[in-house]
Amino acid sequence: MNKPRKITIIIGIILGIVVVGLVIFYSLKPPQMDTGRFVINLNTSEEEIINQLESEGYLRGWLRSPTVFKLSLSLFGWHDKIEPGAYRISKKMFPWTIANILVEFPYQKWVILPEGLREEQMAEILQDKLEWTDHEKEQFLLYSKEGYSFPDTYLLNLDYTGYEVGKRLKDRFNEKVADLFKQADEQNILNDSLIVLASLIQREAANEEQMPLIAGIIWNRWLKGMKFELDATLQYVLGEPDNWWKVVKPEDKQTDSPYNTYLYEGRPPKPICNPGLAAIKAVINPEESDYLYYLHDSEGQIHPAKTYQEHLINIERYLKDNPCAVCSEGCDTCPEGCDECLIGIGKKEKDPNMKWYYNPDNFNGGNRQIEIKTDTLK
Repeated sequence: MNKPRKITIIIGIILGIVVVGLVIFYSLKPPQMDTGRFVINLNTSEEEIINQLESEGYLRGWLRSPTVFKLSLSLFGWHDKIEPGAYRISKKMFPWTIANILVEFPYQKWVILPEGLREEQMAEILQDKLEWTDHEKEQFLLYSKEGYSFPDTYLLNLDYTGYEVGKRLKDRFNEKVADLFKQADEQNILNDSLIVLASLIQREAANEEQMPLIAGIIWNRWLKGMKFELDATLQYVLGEPDNWWKVVKPEDKQTDSPYNTYLYEGRPPKPICNPGLAAIKAVINPEESDYLYYLHDSEGQIHPAKTYQEHLINIERYLKDNPCAVCSEGCDTCPEGCDECLIGIGKKEKDPNMKWYYNPDNFNGGNRQIEIKTDTLK
């Protein structure tokens, strides 16, 4: 081995030892310096983080170079260990110190709270991400109000209390929904009714595109004095930890609860989840139609119906194991004149042996109007 190469290896070993020693020293207590806020956004790669550190002036000069930063990551097995969040670092820090802080000492973390979660689900996510005690989780649940914690992506301090996070979510809700409350008021829809209906739509729709149609159907049923008959409201009653949204069974529909829209007319007393903006907007601007029923097939496609007979046909066609093979063109144009279609549209008497039939007692129709603006909370 030639002399220059020996010197290079020795320098590398010495540099590695120095880096290891300094990291061990600073990991015990990160140096107290004037620090700035360094934010790593979600879905940022390691290479992008290094480029960001360099562009913001944290990695400069030969000793504070990106190369030394990468070496630090390699020496300590920190590759792919840096998480999105916010950190306090200084331009006076060495790269290995910065690397150590980015791996071990975030002071804020990103928390994603999707639309359609109930408060308990939000609390579970927050407890996991912010490393809360059960006390902080309960504090959040005591302060927060179902339907009024805005679903969004938040960058939250790790030392936030449950109360502080609950207030943050409520403040974001007020900020985002203020204009929509004004629009709803112009249509005589009270705030609580708006959010309750939005929560139903959020849980019932398979995607945002379906929301205006479902909103219109729910409004149609309410204005006709029909029960909503929504599985989502029963799921809210039956939910429990590890299974907050159970599959509804036929016997569940007899559950005595004001949230059971199979038993009781009108909307539930409170929201069943925390809806997003699309669901709230759908309540204010529903799709106008004559539909009163709908269902989703196994692919999540929605199939509305104007009458209970049509709805039964949709059940037979889309939800039964052996749907009618000749209905694909639609009942009115069924080329074979199948019994299911003809009975469904009233052109043939039902056979008592058939699997389903139209029961007029299940249809609570009429033209009774209701006064929407009856809530007590504004």
